[in-house]
Amino acid sequence: MNKQAIISKTIAFVKQTLQGAEGGHDWWHIERVYNNARRIASAEPVDLFVVELGALLHDIADAKFHDGNEETGPQKARTFLESLSVPEDIILHIENIIRNISFKGGNFSQAFSSPELEVVQDADRLDALGAIGIARAFNYGGFKNRELFNPGIKPDMNMSKEAYKKSSAPTINHFYEKLLLLKDRMNTNTGKAMAAERHLFMEAYLEQFYKEWEGTV
Repeated sequence: MNKQAIISKTIAFVKQTLQGAEGGHDWWHIERVYNNARRIASAEPVDLFVVELGALLHDIADAKFHDGNEETGPQKARTFLESLSVPEDIILHIENIIRNISFKGGNFSQAFSSPELEVVQDADRLDALGAIGIARAFNYGGFKNRELFNPGIKPDMNMSKEAYKKSSAPTINHFYEKLLLLKDRMNTNTGKAMAAERHLFMEAYLEQFYKEWEGTV
C-alpha cells in the first residue's frame, strides 16, 4: 500500500473513531493539527509521512478521556498501523510521538525527541493558542463543569504531572498553567512565529475578560 493510501485510510479511521468526541478533541482538532503540521514541515528537514501519521493519530485516544491511561493511544495506533503493514520503525516512531506530545505540567520532561515530534508538537500547541485555543479551553471547562473564573483560586505554577492531570481549577487558571507558557516552548521557527500572534490575542482577551468581570467596561 502506498503512503497516500495509508494517509487516506488513517483519516477515515480517525474520523470514525472520534465521532461524538468532546469538541476540543474531535476530528476538527485533528484536521487543524494535521494542516498546521504540514505547513510547519514544509520548512523543516523531516519525514513528512511520519509527521502526517503522527498528527492524525496523536489524539486517537487522549488519556484524559481514558481514565488517565497513557498507553491506550499508542496501543490503538499500533493496532491500526499494523493492519496496514506499516513498517515497525515507523510504528515505534508514531507511538513515541503520541506518548510525548502532550503538555503535562511545568515539571514534566519528555523522554523522547525527534524532528518529526517537534513539528507535530508545535502544530498541536498552536491549536491550544489564540481564538481556537480560547474556545477549546472553555469548551473543555464546560465539559468538566468547571468554574469560568474564581478570584480566590490562584493558578498553580508548580504542579507535578499527576497534579496537573487531576486539576479541577477554573478555566482561566489554565491560561497561566499552560496556554500562556506555550509560546516559549515552541520548537520550530515557523511554529514560534505563528504562536507569537496567537499569544498576543490571548493576552488581549484576558485583559478584556478582567475588565468585564470587574464591570469597568
